[in-house]
Amino acid sequence: MDESKYAEKVLDTEKIFQGKIITVRVDSVELPNGNKSKREIVEHHGGVGMIAVTPEREVFMVSQYRIAAKSMMLEIPAGKLELGEDPLEAGIRELEEETGYKANKIVPLGVYYATPGYCEEKLSLYLATDLEFVGQHLDENEFLNVSKFSLDELYNMVMDNKINDCKTAIAILKAKAILG
Repeated sequence: MDESKYAEKVLDTEKIFQGKIITVRVDSVELPNGNKSKREIVEHHGGVGMIAVTPEREVFMVSQYRIAAKSMMLEIPAGKLELGEDPLEAGIRELEEETGYKANKIVPLGVYYATPGYCEEKLSLYLATDLEFVGQHLDENEFLNVSKFSLDELYNMVMDNKINDCKTAIAILKAKAILG
């Protein structure tokens, strides 16, 4: 497919909000047919997630309250990236902070856009194995519960729509495909 036939050309950009985690801008664009339109875009430095699996095929999961979802969410250990931060290094840090484990083997699972219709956030996912306990050290304002589930149970939870977090669902499906 010829991407150039579908590409939109940015004519002008206006930043309308600058926060600690996101920036919101409005792009004026020219569409492939020559018409003009506006695109509201959320700028985000990206995120990282680590699915940590033990030799017994147990997976460390975190439960935390997510205000946007207005509920507790079951997720893989994850976090946001600082500007220019290496996703692998951030993933190693987040896994240790949230679960107390470091991985001696890490396999990349891919990079995914969270919501490409309006957000630039990319999520880098990794499979972490050969785990070693080194001690949990949560951030000061981080409140979460760590638990373990079997990989098969988590796979079934994804298939039954009981896991609502996309990065977590993708990581579980990819880990199950790799580990069987």
